[in-house]
Amino acid sequence: MSAPHDPIAAPQPEETSASAQSALHSRRAFLFKLSLVLNGAVGAVLAVPILGYIFGPALKKGSSYRSWVSLGPIDHFPEGQTRLADFRNPYTTASDGETGNVACWVRHVQGKQFQVFAINCAHLGCPVRWFAQSQLFLCPCHGGAYYADGSRASGPPERGLFQYPYTLAGDHLLIQAGTMPTLSNEACNQKKSLIQIEPQPPAASAQDAALSARSSEWPA
Repeated sequence: MSAPHDPIAAPQPEETSASAQSALHSRRAFLFKLSLVLNGAVGAVLAVPILGYIFGPALKKGSSYRSWVSLGPIDHFPEGQTRLADFRNPYTTASDGETGNVACWVRHVQGKQFQVFAINCAHLGCPVRWFAQSQLFLCPCHGGAYYADGSRASGPPERGLFQYPYTLAGDHLLIQAGTMPTLSNEACNQKKSLIQIEPQPPAASAQDAALSARSSEWPA
């Protein structure tokens, strides 16, 4: 004879439903936390290069922004001549290769007086060339021309060539290469003051002169 059915020992429907909901909630909470961890890890990996790009120049500013770079011994730049020189950009790394080299024009005026010009035209940045025969810097792109002292001679540029600040350390010529010379910083030529030209009255035409002569002959 079988034992009578015990209603207390059998699982109740309400208890079973509550247990299932609790397990489902725990599984959802675990998956949600796991997704947060994974998303945070992916975001951190993606943020590293972005933050490096944004804050990298600011972090390098202290060491490279005002750095001085040698162009070589002074003897390499004879007095009265203008010669091409190059230097290593302080912001580059070893992997940049030849692209980290920057060219400039060095003019030895006399004694310890130099001028170091950026090679880029002040118009749109094309590299200018020095022609010793004509004593001019000429831009091959749009016909800009500059005198030997870097001032504007003709063409579309509205100003002279930009200059690097320089100093002499022993027998070497150094330039402040951490900042490219532009109008926004002090590493540039000062604009020459403009000369105010007073407008002149237009010259009288021959017809006006003839009418004036006739009117003077008329009786008052």
